[in-house]
Amino acid sequence: MPYLLLLLAFFLSACKGEAMRPVPYLSETPVRSFKAPEPVLEPGKDYFARLKTTKGEVLLDLLEKEAPNTVNSFVFLALHRYFDGVVWHRVIPGFVAQTGDPTGTGRGGPGYTFGLEIVPGLGFDREGVVGMARTQDPNSNGSQFFITLGPAPHLTGAYTVFGRVVEGMEVVKRLAPTEGPGAGGERDRILSVEILVKE
Repeated sequence: MPYLLLLLAFFLSACKGEAMRPVPYLSETPVRSFKAPEPVLEPGKDYFARLKTTKGEVLLDLLEKEAPNTVNSFVFLALHRYFDGVVWHRVIPGFVAQTGDPTGTGRGGPGYTFGLEIVPGLGFDREGVVGMARTQDPNSNGSQFFITLGPAPHLTGAYTVFGRVVEGMEVVKRLAPTEGPGAGGERDRILSVEILVKE
């Protein structure tokens, strides 16, 4: 009997731990230029992001322990509604879906840059891995990010992994392609990004 009670207590504790609360936005309208991201992460909290897109919703588990600077920057921008209305400007079926540039050109950013956060054993080995896009300069991370649409092992070690899709991968796969068959139509957009914290 004590074992069953212990098991029940563990189960209830686990269920309670699954509750997530939204983090309040820091701006009512999109802000798209900053000198640097301010610290916004609460120590010991588990962060998620709900991307509302023109094709549906996608839930990301953010890897704040493995890539704290990258996740802090992403959360900071999201809380200022930076990503609202931004297009998915590079969608290559089987490879990646990329967004995060308000100009929609693939050359825009938030006004600041930062370096890579590479964790051994953490790579682009499957679909649904979230990484930071950059130029050839390893210190050029900014606001652009991508979600893999299949394994992309050649990206491992060269780009920061900072999250993974836990719900809505089918939504990512439905994003309008910008290259290959079906390209050239209206591009999909991020409607909003909601930051959630697991209690």
